[in-house]
Amino acid sequence: MTTTEPVANARDLALAHYAARGVLEHVLARHGITFQQQIALRTALTAGTPQTPDDLVAQIQASLKTDPADIRATLDELLAKQLLDADGPHLRPTDTGRKLFAAVGAETAPVSARIWGGIPAADLTAAGRVLALVTERANAELAALTA
Repeated sequence: MTTTEPVANARDLALAHYAARGVLEHVLARHGITFQQQIALRTALTAGTPQTPDDLVAQIQASLKTDPADIRATLDELLAKQLLDADGPHLRPTDTGRKLFAAVGAETAPVSARIWGGIPAADLTAAGRVLALVTERANAELAALTA
């Protein structure tokens, strides 16, 4: 008997994304932040240098493909929660923001290891190539739609 390997499609990609995101959102909820807040905080933390709100909006919008007004509201929420702090024209992560991000990372690390563990390196390499191509094509389609 021959078994056929499943061929990935857009629905499979979406289901995998939402399954993994569901795990993350469960953890984030325990820490009182949303997915978009976590992405914004991570963007500020990993920028290397303090960013203006406009810089952060552009970077987050490139990742999440969401309305800049929603991103600005998210940055305001992070300021209100004292996870970001305004320093002149720049936004900087606070110590509280850094600690929260580290706590979420520590909590999700073992879950991520269980989800990704045991997948052969060749499969991850192939998936990486496919996902990069899908991302590139989808970004091109979105740019065409919004031009």
